[in-house]
Amino acid sequence: MKSKVINKPLEARKASPLLVSLSAVFLGIIAGAILIALIGKNPIAGFDRILFGALSNVRRIGNTLGMSTQLILIGLSVAFAFKTGLFNIGASGQMLMGGITGSILAFYLPLGMPRPIYLLIIIVASALVGALWGFISGFLKAKFNVHEVVSTIMLNWTAYWLVYDWIQRFIVDPTIVVKSKPIETVHTLRADWLTDLTKFSTLNYGFFLAIIACIVIWFILDKTNLGFRLKAVGSNRFCAEYAGIKVNRSIMISMAVAGALAGLAGLTYYCGYSNIMEMGKMPNEGFDGIAVALLGNCSPVGVFFSAVFFGILKMGRGSLAATGIPTEIADTIIATIIYFTATNVILANFWNGIFKRNFEKKEEAISLALESEGRSVDIQSLSKDERKALIKKGMPMLKEKKAEEKEAK
Repeated sequence: MKSKVINKPLEARKASPLLVSLSAVFLGIIAGAILIALIGKNPIAGFDRILFGALSNVRRIGNTLGMSTQLILIGLSVAFAFKTGLFNIGASGQMLMGGITGSILAFYLPLGMPRPIYLLIIIVASALVGALWGFISGFLKAKFNVHEVVSTIMLNWTAYWLVYDWIQRFIVDPTIVVKSKPIETVHTLRADWLTDLTKFSTLNYGFFLAIIACIVIWFILDKTNLGFRLKAVGSNRFCAEYAGIKVNRSIMISMAVAGALAGLAGLTYYCGYSNIMEMGKMPNEGFDGIAVALLGNCSPVGVFFSAVFFGILKMGRGSLAATGIPTEIADTIIATIIYFTATNVILANFWNGIFKRNFEKKEEAISLALESEGRSVDIQSLSKDERKALIKKGMPMLKEKKAEEKEAK
């Protein structure tokens, strides 16, 4: 069978987002190992305990996935806004609003309501309230050019105090006035079959909701006109506007969708992973989602695996204490990974340089092999099989040439 000829010019390979993210994870782990070694502990034992704490049995795996559920949804929220060129730092407030909505409904909806209908109501309601909270920032940005970082931060604290008041007003636990009454299991996202399967872990229906959200967001961004318009606005707002895209509407839609995802995260956390809400507590998951989105390169698939990875670190860090290693080491590893992810241009340039040198080396080997055969052929016209054969033949010649040049110096 004749080899297919490559008609387009060959170029050196570029660093993929996956390679850059994996490089950031690797460097973060190395930094963590160095810190553990500096305090006189065994890094291998430390990482072994993290994995033990997160994945050593079915219950721990279930807890890790339960922890990852909120991170998946928050990561998607931040990533979706990023695609439109927006920075949703208000996921914590949106999460609180979704959580308080689900919690209040859990106490006021009839206990005899069919469970599928009940679940549908609290899921839709939490998503809508989160969407409204995100839409406010989008509206302020679109209509009054209020920067979304400012508006989302202010809305975080607005949500914080609203939840503080509503817990006391509607669902306070009279025995412990700083938190809400515990929600009955039947009115949470937990399921008996999941509880039995994972030996009483915190895994709940929210995890499947997060998977569905990943699929839906991927479809919107990659397969719909809406996704194309949102990404166009994120790439260049002015070019998108010149092309006829309604930029202001795209901004409001993007923030509303981001808010809905964060609202669902609040539901899965306060009515699934947990069953209470505490007064005076801002959820850190809203900020952790920024790291998840960055490491996952703002793609739904990347966000999913990034969230699970952070879930492993967060769930496993409690086991570090058994080895005498401070649990803050896990947070340091996460922070280091975020740092390297934020400097992804440096990592991308590093790998691009390696790929370029490797490409040039192969091209030189091909030239030497062709020269030895007395052929004068355009390298770009060679088939893949011909290139492989010439590279194999030319590499020894290239090594010999380099050795001669070294000796001549």
